[in-house]
Amino acid sequence: MQQVKLFKGVDSELPELERQINRWIRKSGARVLSINGNLAPAPAAGTGPMNSFAAGAVLIIVHVEIDAPAS
Repeated sequence: MQQVKLFKGVDSELPELERQINRWIRKSGARVLSINGNLAPAPAAGTGPMNSFAAGAVLIIVHVEIDAPAS
């Protein structure tokens, strides 16, 4: 059975997001069919307090194949 798993994070913490995804893949035992991602740009500097340090949002979609549950 095919399913998707979504992961979200920020571009300033990509190594941790990568570790989280890899950990989930190992624990789930799912067969990865594809991985896609999207990076939303960070807000423009100077548009609000602390935005000069704001990170862009990252969305990762992992498309997997898992064994169908036994009926």
